[in-house]
Amino acid sequence: MISLVGMPGSGKSTVGRHVARQLGLDFVDTDHLIEQRIGCSIREYFELHGEPAFRDVEQAVVSEATAMTHVGVMATGGGVVLREANRDLLRERTTVMYLRTMPDDLARRLRNDTHRPLLQGGGDAARRLRQLFQERDPLYRRAAHFVIETQRPSVHGLVNMVLMQVELAGLGRTSDGAAARP
Repeated sequence: MISLVGMPGSGKSTVGRHVARQLGLDFVDTDHLIEQRIGCSIREYFELHGEPAFRDVEQAVVSEATAMTHVGVMATGGGVVLREANRDLLRERTTVMYLRTMPDDLARRLRNDTHRPLLQGGGDAARRLRQLFQERDPLYRRAAHFVIETQRPSVHGLVNMVLMQVELAGLGRTSDGAAARP
């Protein structure tokens, strides 16, 4: 399984869907699995129960998702790397690709976003993204097998970069259709 990690807005879900389609693999987004489980949006859950409760649900979903043998590509939430258990599961069970996007690029992409809980509440979103990047970049790097610098390419360009890493890593498909580890 190939998993994509990175900051909110780095393109994990979009790129993941395209990579899965190109490779003929199934795709899953952990944020969607979480919302199915909790029965509301992540933003609502954050507001009602707080971040620690959300991270507990996220950890359970990551554990289950990384064990899904039919899935070949997985997009994760931006904060998945905050828990060491998640980093370990991702690194041990998947090939982790970090879509590394600079905070100023993220601020431009997310300037009208109203769904990401950690960017809500007023204030300077660009400053908040710089702070999150500073905290999380070392954790993404620790989890990643590959780092892909996004530097504003198109979705098509990012998909090609991920596919190139897949090819260079010797990742193919197993007999059940999942992405194989080298």
